[in-house]
Amino acid sequence: MFLAAVFVESGLAQQPLTWAELRTRFEANNPTLVAGRIGIDESKTAEVTAYLRPNPNVTGVLDQIDPFTKQPPVNGSGPNSYNPFRYALPSGAIDYLHERQHKRELRRDSARQATAIADSQLADQERSLLFNLRGAFVQTLQQKAILALAQENLSYYDQVLKVSRDRKALGDIAQVDLDRLELQRVQYETDLETATVNLRTAKIQLLTLLNDRTPVEQFDVAGPYESPDRISSLEEFRKSALDARPDLKAAMQSIDKAKTDNRLAWANGSADPTFGVDFARNPPIPVYMGVSVSVPLRVFDRNQGEKARTELDITRNQRLRDATEAQVFSDVDSAYAAINSNLTLLKTYKANYLQRAIQVRDTVLFSYQNGGASLLDFIQAQQDYRSVRVNYLNLVGAYLTSAAQMNLAVGREVIQ
Repeated sequence: MFLAAVFVESGLAQQPLTWAELRTRFEANNPTLVAGRIGIDESKTAEVTAYLRPNPNVTGVLDQIDPFTKQPPVNGSGPNSYNPFRYALPSGAIDYLHERQHKRELRRDSARQATAIADSQLADQERSLLFNLRGAFVQTLQQKAILALAQENLSYYDQVLKVSRDRKALGDIAQVDLDRLELQRVQYETDLETATVNLRTAKIQLLTLLNDRTPVEQFDVAGPYESPDRISSLEEFRKSALDARPDLKAAMQSIDKAKTDNRLAWANGSADPTFGVDFARNPPIPVYMGVSVSVPLRVFDRNQGEKARTELDITRNQRLRDATEAQVFSDVDSAYAAINSNLTLLKTYKANYLQRAIQVRDTVLFSYQNGGASLLDFIQAQQDYRSVRVNYLNLVGAYLTSAAQMNLAVGREVIQ
């Protein structure tokens, strides 16, 4: 029965997802990204509309219809016959507007550039959402590590309590000391429950970003929870950001589109001729054909405002590009400062504080159990060990969060 329960539980449990698997599932299922891709498809349909040719016009005319007269009888006898189409002159014409100055091509290019901008903006939106996903992933790993530490501390403390109960039974310590040790256990129980709740909350946030309805108990992630000794230089991060940031790319694409729109505004200011061909009959001519060309007279330039607007729009987008580039450098520099600060502290913890906290705790415990240290000394040493370990785990989480901030600032994953 026990084995069957284990098999059922293992069958229901999901294999922990790595960051790569989590990101793949996120990109496929996140509703915001899916909606953004549909928007790109919509923008591509606008390219088709922008490149459409004007349709020709067909005109049919039946002129000189006489509905009020009757045709006299032949040879003067008989009633008058009614024939309103006796003198009718049918005619037909077809004309076509010819767009000059590459208007269609410029409209198509402007629509394509709008699609490219929308694509870059979607990539920028994905960049921000991936930062949220990475933050939730790091938070989950951090809470898993803190939960494991809380379980370890509680297990260690239970061993201390077991030894203390044995000492009390032998009369080696007073009942009040044992009671104080028993009361201290509530702190470790609280740590365990808090870490459990925080872990569930982090998993729920991940599931929300994934648009996944998997029960929290069956969902898990896995990944390294550690920090390196060094990272790349600031200049390398800056260069990567200039090459990869999608919002900066969108800003530069907006300049190109503004230039295209300005050329289109000038092209729209040119007059487009309309060519026509007509056919008709005019007795005694059975059929004749004519051609025509119609050109609007540009007495007034009705497009000068659009020309000026698009010219100003080029300058405006250039200034926005400069502002975006400045923001890129600011984001990278801020993330780099945070990473360096965290790494400096982590090096100190690794080289000194972690090992020393273990040594102090074990030494004070040995002394306390052998009468060389007071109960307060032992409790304080245990609290110091707990505080140092929790601070270290939080520092690792802060480093991983600042690394995600650097990936956000650069626009791609430069730190795994």
